[in-house]
Amino acid sequence: MVWLIVIAVVVFIILWIIATQNKLVRKRMKAENAFADIDVHLVKRYDLIPNIVNTVKGYAKHEKETLEGVINARNKAVSAGSVDDKINADNEVTQAISRLFALTESYPELKANTNFLSLQEDLKNVENELAGARKYYNAAARNYNYAIVAIPDCIVAKLFHHNSMNMFSASEEQRKNVKVDFGKRLLLKYCRVITQNLVVM
Repeated sequence: MVWLIVIAVVVFIILWIIATQNKLVRKRMKAENAFADIDVHLVKRYDLIPNIVNTVKGYAKHEKETLEGVINARNKAVSAGSVDDKINADNEVTQAISRLFALTESYPELKANTNFLSLQEDLKNVENELAGARKYYNAAARNYNYAIVAIPDCIVAKLFHHNSMNMFSASEEQRKNVKVDFGKRLLLKYCRVITQNLVVM
């Protein structure tokens, strides 16, 4: 009789481990699939950046440091491999673009350029798409991160080496809306969109 109880307990534990592992895998896959959707929008964003930089360069050639900063951040983001690297690189791109748009306030002719306005609108649309994708990913990642630390699932998570997933969030610099010496209206407008897209609600 005792052996039957022992066997039943062992079988129950094995089944529980399998079920819990499968649940954790499903949660992680959901978050990874959500990040794959973000990747699609990031590609659109990074494809727009060279065109925006070239347009700005035509009116602000002497702003070499800022222009190169945007391109370098963009190239770093394109070559990023892991999820963590992509999130960190994307934050750097966001800061670089914010500085770039801050400069345009000092160039009325650039602000009136139809090509620049069109690119700006395209970027705004991409940022709005990213907002929804980031929010969905953050929700999935948060759900997974909670599952791997909750008792008793944390036992299985540790057994199978489940690690927490990084999430998108606004940096302290982005929250302060990057101070510059030029006009602030366009910067504040752009940073407001960026912050809304990044902050985890």
